[in-house]
Amino acid sequence: MRLNPDEYPEIKSWTDSYTGDLDSADFLNQHCTVGMWLAFAHLMNPEFVEVRGCVLRKRSYAPDNFDDWYRRLGGDVRSVEAVLNRFVVGYAIDCGDSAEEEEALGYIARAVAQSWEAALGRVFPEKRFDVRVLDTDDGPTVVFGQASP
Repeated sequence: MRLNPDEYPEIKSWTDSYTGDLDSADFLNQHCTVGMWLAFAHLMNPEFVEVRGCVLRKRSYAPDNFDDWYRRLGGDVRSVEAVLNRFVVGYAIDCGDSAEEEEALGYIARAVAQSWEAALGRVFPEKRFDVRVLDTDDGPTVVFGQASP
């Protein structure tokens, strides 16, 4: 089931307070600065690095942390990627735990996963990736790693 952003309570309340045919895009135009749009664009289309055969989101790569996990996991590329390529949506978005917010976090996670899958395909056309959303104790979590050949 796809969430309709125009029906999300925060957006609907705002659009209903005006006359005219406003929607979630108008909500964004009214509430977001260029910096917010830029940060959002970068989240949806991140930079990646390749280190010792591992493909990582650049933001998740810290040399010492990578070396520690690489050593702990015996250089297993897929295991290292599984640990380091995690984005817990609820950690990034300050919200409560209402049904609407839970549904919104899942929708956002799926959109991030689809965008990352496309971005990975553009940057690494010779590789295949498994990008998915996991339902974890921390909420929807986007993960990715290279798919088995």
